[in-house]
Formats: sequence, C-alpha cells, structure tokens
Amino acid sequence: MQAIWNGTVLAESDETIVVEGNHYFPPDAISSAYFRPSVTHTTCAWKGLASYYDVVVNGVVNRDAAWYYPEPKPAAKQIAGYIAFWRGVKVTN
Repeated sequence: MQAIWNGTVLAESDETIVVEGNHYFPPDAISSAYFRPSVTHTTCAWKGLASYYDVVVNGVVNRDAAWYYPEPKPAAKQIAGYIAFWRGVKVTN
C-alpha cells in the first residue's frame, strides 16, 4: 500500500492494518521528512486519544492529514504508533 499526496509518496508498506476502512501504516513505513507534529488531538470511544501530523510537501501544508494512537486502548493495541491518512491523501495498492 502507498499513501500519496501532492505527487509524493508519504508512506509505503505491505504490512498495513485495516481498521474501520482505514489503512494504518507501520511507523517505519513513513517518510518522516514530510511529517510535522500537530497540536490537534481527538478521542475515539474504543481506540482512545489520537494525535495528528501535518503533512508538508514542497512547502504546501495539509493540516492534520495523518493521525495515530500513541497509547491506544486495549481493543486497538495492534495499531499503537501506526499512522493513517485522510484529507485528500490517497491510499492505494
């Protein structure tokens, strides 16, 4: 699987985990140069507290386009630290 935005591959892995239709990429599958920590946090009733990254490619910022659960609740422990995408980031095989 690949996550692509603004013509750039942000993440690539054959070992994503699909939860609620979203592909979560292993932390070592992302190109960290394109990720900037965000101050945004949201809460999921069963996964826990999510943190976000802004995605920055060629000076263009896609705010909060990636999220992850650093310490998910037990029901979602398999995605701890894994990164998922939205806001126009295309995830494709």
